[in-house]
Amino acid sequence: MRSGFVAVAGRPNVGKSTLVNALTGTKVAIVSDKPHTTRRRISGVHTTADAQLVLTDLPGWQRPIDPLTERMQGTVDASLEGVDLVLLVLDCRAHIGAGDRFVARRVFALGVPVVIALNKIDRLKHGHVATQMKTAATLGDFHALHPVSARTGDGVDELRADLISLLPEGPLYFPPDQATDLSVEVQIAELVREQALRLTKEEVPHALTAEVKEIEAGRVEVTLYTETESQKQILIGKRGAMVREIGTHARPGIEELLGRSVFLELKVKAAPKWRRNATMLERLGL
Repeated sequence: MRSGFVAVAGRPNVGKSTLVNALTGTKVAIVSDKPHTTRRRISGVHTTADAQLVLTDLPGWQRPIDPLTERMQGTVDASLEGVDLVLLVLDCRAHIGAGDRFVARRVFALGVPVVIALNKIDRLKHGHVATQMKTAATLGDFHALHPVSARTGDGVDELRADLISLLPEGPLYFPPDQATDLSVEVQIAELVREQALRLTKEEVPHALTAEVKEIEAGRVEVTLYTETESQKQILIGKRGAMVREIGTHARPGIEELLGRSVFLELKVKAAPKWRRNATMLERLGL
């Protein structure tokens, strides 16, 4: 049996969560086009008859600007300890620059195999992908470099097989039918936050979080928090239209997760400076 832990590292918004979902074959992490969507460490588990691949989806590498982002970067640093290998994710559509090189220096210094995934190759010309591959190859002494598209699945099977081949012999760390280490409550809160991120404009996402208050029979209550009253009104929308739309889009995923129909009740509250509130960050598990 091969088994082990792979840290999935890279700058914000390079597609780490989408790639983890593709590699595990199920949705374990929410995705959006907003940077810093991933705020916590998320383990996605892919189990076969003779292997278990545990992918640790990490927040994007960043310069901390408040207690929340300090905790997020601390999660990244702590999660790199004791991993068996690293999957370094780059965005093929973006310039491979100083930020990518900074992350690369950190992960290549760990002394474990590093596999590079050059993501988002779909709809790009072969010449552009080849040029980006040459640049990515200068980042360090990598084991392999895979051009992939997490969105379309192109190259994902080959990448997964390569990662599994590098795992040491080991036990099952998770039951074969378990896809993630997140609690049901956290998964529900994240599904609601995902839809709120998708539907709101730039002034809201970074100040937005969600918390499950109650799961009882066919009812689920979730509170969305923002930092200001104006952000709260944006989330509620005219006559409650926005919060109803968030609930409408979040409910199917929650029902699939719970395996039953639910009444989803969403509340919106302003919690000034919650990103700097240690007690609230602890309660949210951030």
